[in-house]
Amino acid sequence: MPAPHAQQLQPFYYLDNFQLVLDWVGERYRDLLDDEELAFIARFRQLPQASRALLTRMVMRKGELFRASKLRYEEIGAPQPACAALQALGWVEHDAPLAMPALFSLFTKAELSPRFPALARGQNKAGLLAQLLAAPADTLSSAASPAAPRPLRDWLPACDDTVYRITVLALCERLRLMFFGNCHQSWTDFILSDLGIYRYEQVAFCRASRSFQSRQEVDDYLFLEQCRAGAEAGEALDTVLQALPATPFANPWLESRRQALLFQIAQQYERGGDLPAALAVLQNCSQRGARARTIRVLELLHAPQQALALAETAAGEPESDAESQQVARMLPRLRRLAGAPKAAAVAGTGAGTARIDLRLPPGAGPGVEDGPEYGVEEAARRALASAEAPVFYVENGLINSLFGLLCWDAIFTPLPGAFFHPFHAAPADLHRPDFHARRQAQFARCLGMLDDGSYRQTIQANFAAKAGLLSPFVYWDLLDARLLELALDCIAPAHLKQWCMRILADIKSNRSGLPDLIQFWPAERRYRMIEVKGPGDRLQDNQLRWLSFCAAHAMPTAVCHVEWMAP
Repeated sequence: MPAPHAQQLQPFYYLDNFQLVLDWVGERYRDLLDDEELAFIARFRQLPQASRALLTRMVMRKGELFRASKLRYEEIGAPQPACAALQALGWVEHDAPLAMPALFSLFTKAELSPRFPALARGQNKAGLLAQLLAAPADTLSSAASPAAPRPLRDWLPACDDTVYRITVLALCERLRLMFFGNCHQSWTDFILSDLGIYRYEQVAFCRASRSFQSRQEVDDYLFLEQCRAGAEAGEALDTVLQALPATPFANPWLESRRQALLFQIAQQYERGGDLPAALAVLQNCSQRGARARTIRVLELLHAPQQALALAETAAGEPESDAESQQVARMLPRLRRLAGAPKAAAVAGTGAGTARIDLRLPPGAGPGVEDGPEYGVEEAARRALASAEAPVFYVENGLINSLFGLLCWDAIFTPLPGAFFHPFHAAPADLHRPDFHARRQAQFARCLGMLDDGSYRQTIQANFAAKAGLLSPFVYWDLLDARLLELALDCIAPAHLKQWCMRILADIKSNRSGLPDLIQFWPAERRYRMIEVKGPGDRLQDNQLRWLSFCAAHAMPTAVCHVEWMAP
């Protein structure tokens, strides 16, 4: 949730952030750093401010090649003097040789046209580059050959610019990984925090709490990330698979990443039509969802008996509600293919789910004045709402927010391996199978408030005290004082407890799929949740699971089917 007023950044805010990372890693990970990394951290602080700032600017930008003319920062001044100290240390290379793709990336069409006349005749850069790179080397003049990198003056003799190459980018990226414990968080997190746009819960973690416990774990993480990137970039899957360690990692966190990559590779094999390869990977994959995928691949390979045996095992001990639902849908077909007795039909939305039919005039649909996000849900909300029974479009936001506010202290419990830097929007182990088990006592205490009646005070206190802090569950943009008050007045605590327990059972799957709308009758202290479906729309699997769950616990739900009247 954005802060009400963005803060003013200091001129060298980015340098302060970079220095924070170096100090943090140098203090907490010293035993994992090699001589080059330790020397970098020590020498960086000794450089002139302008040199430190320019290197930081380059580290935080994309790529490793930079034109001097594009490195103009008011607080730094001319880049050439600032680069002198960096060149002396070998951290920046002056007049770095450029291969043709890098040249085309750094310079504009107008700047390249004198050397490549085809550009002046109207051909675009991407097309000419592809043509030049694909042409046999002996058909190109030495002036246009992309075979070897060369200095800028050889490419563009009339250009008076300079190209710098930062040589310590990989080192800096490794330090960033060690600080965040992942590759998806970046220097932008610092900036958004500095601006007050993102605000984080401050968790008291000790110095011993860190993302990596050995240098080998850092290497393994980077290797897995390299394999993942290769698979996504189209590298041969057999090559990626062969490079992956065949034995599980001892570290459960790294092993979960290896399993996720195996599942991704199996899916790519399947999409490419190589079903035997997909099956071989899946049979050695423990990722959630792999068993259901294995059943499907066995069926496609015309092995219904094997598929049925595995499906019956899964039906007896499902790993999740999602797998139970998938297997129940597969079993009738697999029994038929295998010549086994028929199975019972899959349950629908549940006997307790009501049906609402709305036929609305065309004018009730989206209008220009309503904006691009207006849809059938808002049309239904307007049609169903009244002064005595207001309706809100909440989808997953309300129930997750109530859970997040009630269980805030449990979610942000400072356990080892959960928090290790100041920019955690969620615990690092949020989606791991033991997330709830590791905090069982804390969650039991929070959920116990729903039994003794103190939950309302806790939710309201956290709504006020934690307002705007990032949370994996709380939708600050949706939740306001009126909606919260109505929810606490009208939703039975026993129902809220059941929802919380279901979310905890499978956080990744169960925090989505909740009904679109909620209607309150404040005078009667009751509510109803409503899933809205427009013409031709159908209930998704996770929606069916939530509706069935609510029906099983006598929670008031309805599916609203909207049709538009003819104009």
